[in-house]
Amino acid sequence: MKKLIAILLTLSMCFGLAGALAEGVTIKTVSTFAGTDAAADQYLNLLRAWEEKTGNTVEDSSATSDEAWKTGVLNDFAAGNEADILFYFAVTADSAPILNKVVPISEINAAYPDAMLSENSAIAESDGNIYAIPVRAFWEGLFVNVDLFEKYDLELPTDWAKLEAAIKVFNENDIVPIAVSLSDIPHYIVEFAILASGSVESHLARPAKGETVPQSWVDGMKLINKLHQLGAFAKDVNATTEAVTSQMFKDKKAAMQLDGSWFANGIPAESMDSTIVLPFPVASQEADPTAFIGGVSMGFYLSRKAWEDETKRDAAVDLLKFLTTGENAQALGGYAFTGRLLESSYDMINNAGAMNGPFQDVMDPEARNVWFSAVPDMAEGTADPAQVWAQVMEKDPFAAK
Repeated sequence: MKKLIAILLTLSMCFGLAGALAEGVTIKTVSTFAGTDAAADQYLNLLRAWEEKTGNTVEDSSATSDEAWKTGVLNDFAAGNEADILFYFAVTADSAPILNKVVPISEINAAYPDAMLSENSAIAESDGNIYAIPVRAFWEGLFVNVDLFEKYDLELPTDWAKLEAAIKVFNENDIVPIAVSLSDIPHYIVEFAILASGSVESHLARPAKGETVPQSWVDGMKLINKLHQLGAFAKDVNATTEAVTSQMFKDKKAAMQLDGSWFANGIPAESMDSTIVLPFPVASQEADPTAFIGGVSMGFYLSRKAWEDETKRDAAVDLLKFLTTGENAQALGGYAFTGRLLESSYDMINNAGAMNGPFQDVMDPEARNVWFSAVPDMAEGTADPAQVWAQVMEKDPFAAK
């Protein structure tokens, strides 16, 4: 886990662009610091502080990250209406379409040597350039309401048999075993189902157009169907939203939830010692029971449009620097959770045999949509996973990897 730890250290070692700035400039921003993101308030406070400091104005259009939000950002770029500063995905199929419309960090540093913006090689794109400045590394795992397991005298779900036993008991007591919306945010469960169904190496496979996917990819989708048959999900799993299911977990109406470190930041303070995170239990002897999903997937960008606008270039660079260095970067990227939850995250990271990035992030968005849109039907058993994957592979999902 040296790579993840190194990323975390790098993000905490950044230092402020000085000099006079013209007042009265309006900078457009967009990010995912919104909704339940624990840094949403800090982000808005930083924007207001920068406005007060410089006399400039920020027009922010942040929203919770989902497929609609991603599409909106890309559509804005296509229409020439992109934000000046954006917090968006990096080293993914989603970032590929915008790279010719954002500025490499090295180019900014060359023109503004006092800025000393961080150039993190962990998010270098395929052309070798670094376009984004990350402020948070991430991990994903199985969040567990320990107090519910204790209430019903259940062992923690550290293996598949214990997971199935817990699902049965929670169903008998009107507790939703696993909070998820398969129609809204299937992102986490599909990755972990595949990681749980085969080797770490098979999860890292990137098949070419028309090739057959690893068997673990098919088995992973079958595993979701098995969980559905076991009653692991809410009855409206294919119609509810992620906001509703996440609140169920926080309200102790659901026992488990697959999610990321950003979700941990939003766990209520009174639940920090009754919530932990674990690797998802494996369902195959080939799978690594300690493996988890993690890495760096997002960062702050400066648009080429803002860079070439002499009236706002200095201000845009200054805001980029303001958000991505020192205490401000730590406020956006630091872990806001504590107690047993924080300790369990360290245990998961330090004891892991592997940390894989989510391969959905490097998939062509159209191909990914074919996969995700079929998840509800695969869960119900009305769609054949092998056929779904064949349809996905016809889209050449990893052509831009």
